[in-house]
Amino acid sequence: MPEITPVPLAELTTLRTGAAPRRMLEATTREELIDALREVWADGDEWFVLGGGSNLFVGDEPFDGTVIRIRTRGIERLEGARAGTTLLRVQAGHDWDDLVAQSVAAGLAGIEAMSGIPGTVGAAPVQNVGAYGQEIAQTLVEVELIDEATGEVSVVPASDLGLGFRTSVLKHHYGSVPARRAAILSVTLELTQVGHGEVPVQGDQLRRALGLEPGAAVSLAWIREHVLATRRGKGMVLDEDDHDTWSAGSFFQNAIVPASFAGTLPEACPRWPMEPDVEPVTVIPLERYDWLVPQPATPSRQAEVKVSAAWLIEHAGIPKGFSLPRSRAAVSTKHALALTNRGGATAAELAELARFIQQRVHQDFGLLLQPEPVLIDVDL
Repeated sequence: MPEITPVPLAELTTLRTGAAPRRMLEATTREELIDALREVWADGDEWFVLGGGSNLFVGDEPFDGTVIRIRTRGIERLEGARAGTTLLRVQAGHDWDDLVAQSVAAGLAGIEAMSGIPGTVGAAPVQNVGAYGQEIAQTLVEVELIDEATGEVSVVPASDLGLGFRTSVLKHHYGSVPARRAAILSVTLELTQVGHGEVPVQGDQLRRALGLEPGAAVSLAWIREHVLATRRGKGMVLDEDDHDTWSAGSFFQNAIVPASFAGTLPEACPRWPMEPDVEPVTVIPLERYDWLVPQPATPSRQAEVKVSAAWLIEHAGIPKGFSLPRSRAAVSTKHALALTNRGGATAAELAELARFIQQRVHQDFGLLLQPEPVLIDVDL
C-alpha cells in the first residue's frame, strides 16, 4: 500500500491551511488508487481525496482520517470518435492546465477558455468547472469512477452526473453530503478538431472577456494566451510570489436566484439568465385569423438568474484588499470573490472573514452567499 509520511495540508492546498492528517496515502497508478480507496473504505476510515488542493478549505486541527493523494497521469486518444472530433481519456491526477495546453497544441477545441484553472482533471467534473462560458459539461462524455458503497468500478455517462452550475452528484456542498459518494479514476472528453488557424470564437461571454466583436476569428493559441493574461490580472493563476493567488479561486459562488428575487436587487447588479431568452412564437391557423394577435403570455417568474457575487460583495462595502483588524486573511486586491492567505493565516481567520462577508451581503441584499470550495473540518 502506498502509505507516506503525512504532510501538512497547508503545504498541499492553495489556501495554505491545515495540519498533517492522521494518515496519508499516495497513488501514482490507477490500480494503486483503486486499492487505496477499497482499503480505506473497508476500514471505515474518514477520508477524502486530494488532487491539486485548489478547491479545498481545510481546518486548523489535524484531519482524523486518511487523505489519499491522487498522482496518476496520462492522456490517451481513443478510437470511435465522431467525424471531426477526438476522444481523450485522461487520468484523474493529471494537471488540468497541462491537459488544456496539450489540447490547444494539438488543435483541439472545447476547453481552451478554461486555461489557467488550477487543480487536476479528476476534480473538474465534480464541480463542473468552467470559465468564460465554457464548462466541462459541454465536452464531457463519461467518467470512470469507483463507488464507496460497493467498491465497484464503473463507467458513468456525463448525463448521469447531475451536472449543473458548479455542481454534480459527486460534489460535497457545504452543509450536505454528496448524492453519490465516489472517486473519479479517469475522465473522457470529446474535443473538436479545428487545427491551428483562426476560427470563429463561440460564445458572447468569451468574446466580451477577450474584447472581440461578434464573428471575430482567432486561433486556439491566441485564446489561451489572452485567457491566461486575463486570469493573471485577477490573481487567478498560481504564482508563489503573488499572495493574491494564495486562494481557492472564487470563494463564493455567483448566486442562482429566481428572476423575481433578482428584480429586487439594484438594477446595476450584473445578472445573466440561466435559460435562453427566446421570444415566444404564436401560430394562428389561417381559418381562425381575425386580424387580432393575442398578447404573449407573461414569462414565468420562476425563471432562474445568475447574479454577480463579486458585485454584491463590493457594494456591501467590502473593497478589494479588505481585511479584518489583525487578520492575515484578506480579500484579494485583484478580485472581490477571492479570499486570500497573506502569509500564515489560519483557517479560523479565513472563516471569520468569510462569515463577515456573508453577513454584510445578507444584511444589505437579503442573500446568503454560499462557499464554492469543499470545506473540511471548518464551519462558516
